[in-house]
Order: sequence, then structure tokens, then C-alpha cells
Amino acid sequence: MQPNTLLDALLDEAGVSHAGLAARVNRAGRARSLALRYEHTAVARWLKGQRPRGQVPDLICEVLAARLGRPVTLDDIGFGVPGGPSDATGSPLSGFVERAAALWRSDEQQRPHIVGAPAVTGTPAVMPVWEWENPPEDIDVSRSGRTAVSPADIVVLTAARTHYEQMYRRAGGVATRARIVGFLTAETAPLLRGSYGDALGRRLHRATGGLVAVAGICAYDADAHGLAQRYFHQALRLAKASGDRGLGAYVIALLVNQSLFMGEYRQAVAFAEAALRAAGPRITPALAADLTAMQAKAYARLGDGPAALACIRRAEAAAERISPGEEPAETGYVQPGFVNVQVSGALLGLGDFAAAHEHASVAVRTPSHDRGRVHRLATLCQVELSLGEQDAAARTAVEMTEWVRGMESRRLRDRLRQVRRQLLASGGSEAREAAELIEGTLCVPL
Repeated sequence: MQPNTLLDALLDEAGVSHAGLAARVNRAGRARSLALRYEHTAVARWLKGQRPRGQVPDLICEVLAARLGRPVTLDDIGFGVPGGPSDATGSPLSGFVERAAALWRSDEQQRPHIVGAPAVTGTPAVMPVWEWENPPEDIDVSRSGRTAVSPADIVVLTAARTHYEQMYRRAGGVATRARIVGFLTAETAPLLRGSYGDALGRRLHRATGGLVAVAGICAYDADAHGLAQRYFHQALRLAKASGDRGLGAYVIALLVNQSLFMGEYRQAVAFAEAALRAAGPRITPALAADLTAMQAKAYARLGDGPAALACIRRAEAAAERISPGEEPAETGYVQPGFVNVQVSGALLGLGDFAAAHEHASVAVRTPSHDRGRVHRLATLCQVELSLGEQDAAARTAVEMTEWVRGMESRRLRDRLRQVRRQLLASGGSEAREAAELIEGTLCVPL
């Protein structure tokens, strides 16, 4: 079940508590000769995605309409027919905007059923990718609303994406997430609900898609995987509305990375293939390099050495074609040495430690942003331990620990814990000292 963010947002707007809604629904039921005995726990289940039976959804609409002073439909409260026709007052895209804004608002308010929602698997995980890749396309994304959107607004959104991405790289997703979600709620949602023509609207949806993708990255970094997945799915829908296949392929690369983390290796391969296929010639060398390098890591985890090596060769060939001045802002994370560390991870999975060490060493010798430096050093440390070079690994771990200070990231903490376990297992005295240093860093709560 997916959390019902639409109902959550309407309850907040109406100023009705869970117990208050339950009591009002019970009273409305009595007017229809229904003996209802709902309590606040039932409302909590509805917000988690459970649909109430019988006439209760209609009663909820009736209660909220009276409270808000306007009509409220089943679609408005998240209880419309799945896959059914959209409400006559708006297109499927406008309905998506309301659902997206409701999620941002619920995230900003730290609603537990939103933040703690698990990631979906199987068909619900695949469908957003399939819908992005296949027709129908959005013929016209223009909209009429209270706020007139201007090109200057697009500039602000684009600058905000860069700002929050840099903050994430320096401070981590835990620290950055609240900031970007607040921006989406206060600044971005009113623009999406505003007035714009088709051409400007596509630019608006593209800029918003880039922002939402960064919000997803921050949620992923904060260990909120279900929430991150929903942000990535939103970003895919926005990419489709923008008509920019390259942006959609970038978002799928984020889903591939998350799939690798969750151990969904075949899904990672399939998603990467979808991105490469759908973007076609519009995919940039940097994104192609990242997607094929992640495929190599997935194949290595699946034990398919030939497929992994073939992907490594394609990733290296794509990396050689990268021209930074011709890449969009979103693929700026594919810096020199980035593909080397990805390839090193794949080779480590294949057991080719010597080749993995060569690539990891190149990556560490190449300048990168702070967060990338931590990942590169962590990979080199793991390779050195695999080669039995405990003292070298200890020195690398100490440097890695110095770089990670000041960052609030659960993913980086995962890497620290992994390196610490491997250092302790190696048995070297320097390795034990490095493990103690890491333990001191992990003692500071996020």
C-alpha cells in the first residue's frame, strides 16, 4: 500500500485531527442510518493506504467538503478508481501535480507513514519506468492558475537545484533534505499550479524534475528508501512532461543505483537497459558511462563475469567521449575518476583484485568533490584489504574518516561500518587503530 498523501494534505488544510475526522464520519453515517464506530486508529490506516469500505469514502468527501467550503471528490482524497478516467476538472498531469505537492507537504511535516514507507518492488516499481518509456506523451502541458510563471522563475529553480546538490555533496542528505523539501513546498508547488503556456511549462517541469530528483537523493541518503523511490518516480513523470528524454534517463540512473543498494540486481540491469534504449542518441557519454558501469556491478553480483566485463568495456569507451562543457548539470557527478571507482567495484565483485586496485588508485589520485572522495577512498580501502595490504588500508581508512567529518549521511555511515568490520577482521595493529578512529566518528548521532 502507498501512503495517502492527498487525504493527509486535505486533513491538514481543513484543520481536522484523526479523531475529529472519525467522529464526523460517524455522525455523517448516522444521517444515512449507518452504525459506524470509527476511531483515530482507522484514520491512521486510511492514511497508510487502506481504503475504507462501503459508503465511507463518500462520507469523508462530504465531511471535508463542508469543512473546506468547496466540493471534494474521491480523486481529491486519494480514493478514486485506480487507472480510471481523471476528474473532469483537470488533466492527468494536473492530478499528478496535486499528489506530488501533497507528498512534499507530508514530508516537510515529517509524517511517519510517509517517511517510514517501505520501497515497493515488483510491478509497482517497474510501472513508472514503463510509463516513462512508452506512450502516450503529454500533448500540451499548459495550465491556468493564480500565479503567472515567468522565465525568471525557471532560473530560480535551476539555481536552487545546483545549490541543494552542492549542499548534499558537502553536508549530506540528512542535513539537506529538509531544506529542499521546504523549497519544493513553498516555492515550487505554487509555480506548478500557476499559469504557463506549453513551451514554458515544459521548461518548468524539467527544472522541477531536477529538483525533485535531488530531494530523492537526499531521502535515499537519509535511509528513507520508500520516500526516495516516490521522489524518483515523481521526477520521471516530470521528465516525461518536459519532453527531455535525457533527464528521464538520469532519473532512471538514480533508480538503478537504489536497486543495486537494495540487492535488486536484475532490476538494476533492466532499468539501465530501459534508460539506454529510450534515450537513444540523446543520452550523453557521462550518463551512458554511469549506466553501463552500474550494469557491470549488477552482473558481477549476479556472477555473470562475461556480461560484467562487456559492460566495463562499454563504460570505459563512453567515459573517453565525455566533454564536460557539453553535459547537462545533472550529470556533473560523473567527474574524472568516477567511472574508475565504479569499475573498481565491479572488478572487486568479480575477484579481480589487482585490476580493481589499479582503477581505485586512479580514482583516488583524481580530484573530486568531498563526498566522491569518501567513496573513492572507501573502495580503495576495501581493495587493499582484499589484497592483504592491511597497513595501506589502515592509512586509507584514516584519510577517509577525515574527509567524512561534517557530513550527515546514512549511506556514508554504511560505508564506514563496512570498512570498520573489514579492518577488524584483517587483524593488523594499524587496522585496529583505524577501526577505533571510525568508531569514534560513528558515535556522533545524526
